[in-house]
Amino acid sequence: MGSAEPMTAPAFDHQALLELTGMRMPFGKYKGVRLIDLPEPYVVWFARQGFPDGKLGDALQTVFEIKVNGLEYLFDPLR
Repeated sequence: MGSAEPMTAPAFDHQALLELTGMRMPFGKYKGVRLIDLPEPYVVWFARQGFPDGKLGDALQTVFEIKVNGLEYLFDPLR
């Protein structure tokens, strides 16, 4: 039995979260809406159809993970 390593919080990129809160949907029915304010069913639709390539797709995937895991409260202080 060795000594237990202390648990550390996972790395978190605060700058990426701030950038995400400012990103807006560039096309479609929700053009101009902040990604964090997109309706969950719309984001789930993207998850089923496939996220776009690039930065937008990465951002939508992050929003999807946050929404489906009930973590939207993380955005509240950033709105």
